[in-house]
Amino acid sequence: MFIDFFYELKKSRIPVSITEFMTLIKALELGLENCNLENFYFLARSLLVKDIIYYDEYDRIFLKYFQGLDIPISIRDEILKWLEDPKRLNLTKEQLEQLKKLGLDELLKMFEERLKEQKERHDGGNRWIGTGGTSPFGNYGAHPTGISFSSTHGAGTAVKIAMQRYYRNYRNDIRLDIRQIQMALKKLRRFKRVGIEDELDLDGTIDKTCKNGGELEICMQPPRKNRIKVLLMMDAGGSMDPYIDIVNRLFSAAHSLRFFKDFKYYYFHNCVYQISYKDMNQDETIYTSDILRKCDEDYKLIMVGDASMAHSELMCSGGSLYYTDTDGTAGIVWLNRLRQHFKKSVWLNPMNENVWGGYTVKVIRTIFPMFPLTLEGIENAVKNLV
Repeated sequence: MFIDFFYELKKSRIPVSITEFMTLIKALELGLENCNLENFYFLARSLLVKDIIYYDEYDRIFLKYFQGLDIPISIRDEILKWLEDPKRLNLTKEQLEQLKKLGLDELLKMFEERLKEQKERHDGGNRWIGTGGTSPFGNYGAHPTGISFSSTHGAGTAVKIAMQRYYRNYRNDIRLDIRQIQMALKKLRRFKRVGIEDELDLDGTIDKTCKNGGELEICMQPPRKNRIKVLLMMDAGGSMDPYIDIVNRLFSAAHSLRFFKDFKYYYFHNCVYQISYKDMNQDETIYTSDILRKCDEDYKLIMVGDASMAHSELMCSGGSLYYTDTDGTAGIVWLNRLRQHFKKSVWLNPMNENVWGGYTVKVIRTIFPMFPLTLEGIENAVKNLV
């Protein structure tokens, strides 16, 4: 019965494999879920979902697949006591067919009414919450439809848990907040031992001391330092106005981090030309050639923009109102110069991937590896940079 559940997870792009699904089936055969839907919810999530960013989508699929098994009223301890030591009732096939089959809405309404009226335990009846009998409520009854409270049939709170969707903020298609951007950018860190050897090398000391027959020999080593240098270039104004908030958050996150060896940032409008800008208002300028001169090839270049502009602004000299290059160099030439100058570079696009079909977007994607400005996108961009 869980094969369709598996395919629903696959359709939602949760990276679940056949091996993981078979592990889940094996766990069910061993009874690890204890015949309880809530236990199954956590068991399946732990075996099938490898990253917290997929938890919200898992809850969506779980809710869709198991909707209708939830019981909306909490069950008091005294009711559970009524259902201990059940008395079973065996009915013939003809007798079972005579019982009216009830829909879920009707069952829930009747259940609320019974719960308000019932005061004591009942066995073998046709109305109250009890054991055996033909009532649609209780344990080990013979009714063809109903609500069971047995631990072997418990629908419990699993659907309620899925409805809460505690992990919706970790979905991979949401826009990033500052802390998420910081956590993603921290993965850029790459430590190297450089400088004066003033740090104790414990492993080396132990190794050499052993080789000297126990005579102590101290080994020193340079400290580990992060050598990452980042250059952030951001599109400002025009079609980027709808995304100004997320670009500001990206800048704030990157600027507040202290582990970069060096961090530089500049702005451009639509495409990079001879003149770039030191501020978003484009008041203070800097020659793009000076940026290339100041930043060596080891800088990690992060371009941010929607890559959407007129054909002429990318391909033709003098095709933009912002074009100030006196030698007539087209914007695409400057983009290629940036790409060729730096060993590692990426382009982050705040637009949804579904609308990346524009001509200039396609051209720029042939120059820079392009990623969406989402949690998954920025993490993949960081992997590309390192």
